[in-house]
Amino acid sequence: MTLIGAAGVVLAAAIGLILVAFQDTIVFFNSPSDILAEHPGTERRIRLGGLVLEGSVVHDEQASVRFVVTDTAHDLPVVYGGLLPDLFREGQGIVAEGRLDADGVFRADSVLAKHDETYMPPEVADALKKQGHFMEAATQ
Repeated sequence: MTLIGAAGVVLAAAIGLILVAFQDTIVFFNSPSDILAEHPGTERRIRLGGLVLEGSVVHDEQASVRFVVTDTAHDLPVVYGGLLPDLFREGQGIVAEGRLDADGVFRADSVLAKHDETYMPPEVADALKKQGHFMEAATQ
C-alpha cells in the first residue's frame, strides 16, 4: 500500500508540473487587449487573434505586409514577411503566431485565416462578445 501511495503522489506531482509548464501555451490565442495588459516580453512566443482592421493592410518594398489586428477595444500593429493565406482579408478574423518586439509591434512568423465566408474562430467570437461587438451571423 505504501508503494502504491508513493506512486500516486509522484504521479500527481508530475501532472502538476506538466500543467504549470504548459500553462501559457494552452491558450489558443491572446487578444490585443490581453497582450497589451500582460506585456509578455520579447522572448516569449505568443498567438495573437482578432480582426484585421479595415484599411490597415500595407505591402511594403521589403516583401513584408503590415496590418493592424483589433479586438475593437485595442489595436496591435503586425508585421509579417511571408505569404498571406488566400482567405486573408480586412475585417476578417485571423490568428498570428510570433513575438512582440520592444517597440510594441507584433512580428508574426505565421498567419492563419478563417476558412469560409461565415466562420470565425470561437475564441475570436468570445472576445468580441466580451467587448459587446459580436455579430451573431459571423459564427454560423
